[in-house]
Amino acid sequence: FDKTGTLTHGRMHLLASHRFSHPDAEQALAIAAALEQGSEHPIARALLQAAEDHALPACGQRSNYPGQGVEADIAGQRWRLGRPAFVAELGASVALPDDLPPSATIIALGDARGVAAVFAIGDQVRDDSAALVQALQARGLRVHLLSGDADKAVASLAAQLQIADYRAAATPEDKLAYVGQLQQAGARVLMVGDGVNDAPVLARADVSLAMGGGTDVARASGDMVLMGDELGRLPQALGLAARCMHIIRQNLAWAAMYNL
Repeated sequence: FDKTGTLTHGRMHLLASHRFSHPDAEQALAIAAALEQGSEHPIARALLQAAEDHALPACGQRSNYPGQGVEADIAGQRWRLGRPAFVAELGASVALPDDLPPSATIIALGDARGVAAVFAIGDQVRDDSAALVQALQARGLRVHLLSGDADKAVASLAAQLQIADYRAAATPEDKLAYVGQLQQAGARVLMVGDGVNDAPVLARADVSLAMGGGTDVARASGDMVLMGDELGRLPQALGLAARCMHIIRQNLAWAAMYNL
């Protein structure tokens, strides 16, 4: 499973922020929202919603780095918004404060002059996620959690849903490699996701299911689409598939006996 928008609602909002000593720290939220204009990512929507009352600065052409963040010129400065390590590549070290919510996704904003701010973005777990995981595990299936979010946020959700196998800070390439390793070990993989970053791994999995409320490219990459985003339908679908295979084998046996 992907995390955001799959096991969680994907309706993220800004929980907390921390501004550093930076010339543009007071404008950090407006700059972050300007960098995210036009994006469909849940984190982008959370920042844009939080900055509704702010005048956004003019932003030059953006460069997106899948699984890392976004980069663009604003007022003559090259800004980055995304993973702290991605922002730190501009030459600014990122020391995260200790008072940020442990279950939140942490993104940083900065330029070559330093880090201006970090933002804690939160999401809500779907009501049926825990029951879904329990139902799949009861069928003898092994559940994995793959997410591009930070380790604390992913570990918190994995513990809440009792998922032993998880991978945090995963880029689209990391997700592909993770599923490839499972397949090489002989596993048949069903991948469930919703975002642009999930499209490659949805195509790689043996069977894939895209959330109905996900992005167009995710729905196009999935073998199936979960209408209504009701996770409880997944165990039903697995049960129906098993019954179909039972009937097919039964019919093949009867046909073979009849022909003999």
